[in-house]
Amino acid sequence: MDSQSRTVPDLDLSVVIPIYNEVENVAELHSRLRTVLDELGLSYEIIAVDDGSTDGTGKLLRSLVAEDPHLKVVRFRRNFGQTAGFAAGFDLARGQTVITIDADLQNDPADIPLLLDKMAEGYDVVSGWRLHRQDPFITRKLPSMIANRLISWVTGVHLHDYGCSLKAYDWYVVKNVRLYGELHRFIPALASYMGVRVAEIPVRHYPRQRGKSKYGISRTLRVILDLLTVRFLLSYSARPMQLFGLLGLGAFGGGFIIAAYLSVVKLVLKRSIGDRPLLLLAILLIMVGIQLLTMGLLGELVVRTYHETQDKTIYVIREIIEAPQSHKEG
Repeated sequence: MDSQSRTVPDLDLSVVIPIYNEVENVAELHSRLRTVLDELGLSYEIIAVDDGSTDGTGKLLRSLVAEDPHLKVVRFRRNFGQTAGFAAGFDLARGQTVITIDADLQNDPADIPLLLDKMAEGYDVVSGWRLHRQDPFITRKLPSMIANRLISWVTGVHLHDYGCSLKAYDWYVVKNVRLYGELHRFIPALASYMGVRVAEIPVRHYPRQRGKSKYGISRTLRVILDLLTVRFLLSYSARPMQLFGLLGLGAFGGGFIIAAYLSVVKLVLKRSIGDRPLLLLAILLIMVGIQLLTMGLLGELVVRTYHETQDKTIYVIREIIEAPQSHKEG
């Protein structure tokens, strides 16, 4: 367990928002969030992570901090990606429950109480399901449907909408999941090794009115590649020899059997084997098997080294902007 997970939450709720070039939406989102959160009667914070915006988003967020003691702005030095935005927000979150939401106003802050009500039933993760998703079918909805079914099948955690950013997490979950690549969408699956309880509820979804979408088909392809990483992390991250060793033994065993057969042909049947492709295949399989077994051993060493070294973040913060402590206490 890392140092972050040894802290104790001192707020009821943290809302984490990764933001990249959303200057047209930020002010309205902040206003709507405050209305919803103030009505809940809970202690809360809003963590807005500016992921290297170049359109004035950072300047607007700075002005909002002066008006709202609940708001904390984290500014990256450059664009690190949405996963890094979530990771920074999770590292800084002080709430017992952590809500994530997109900044494009396609998610509705008014759905946050629904997530909290479901969390109160004893769930550790509650994921939003954009049942009536307002996005183009061919470029957004269809790839998402395929990806969701594939992810559910591979990970064993069945959700209709892994891509929905509107989610609620228990503090323990976000403090014990390390994020890389595009892994933020896989948090329910990554957290499954903790034995978490996961639920999914329908939430509202609106078409984008202002600004430009940052995602396309290429992102879907990257998600599929990250799925391979997730599968490895869930099944073999702490025991890589189980994967590489199994493949190595299979290749070595196959090569050994072919070599034994050729030995019988050569020594017993007195036939030439020098011009047979099987001889080359046997040599190849034996060499590949040895290499895979060696990779498994090296993987075991890497895993042990990884768990004994300090964690390294996947982002670099330029500054953190928040209201003075005296203002907060007042």
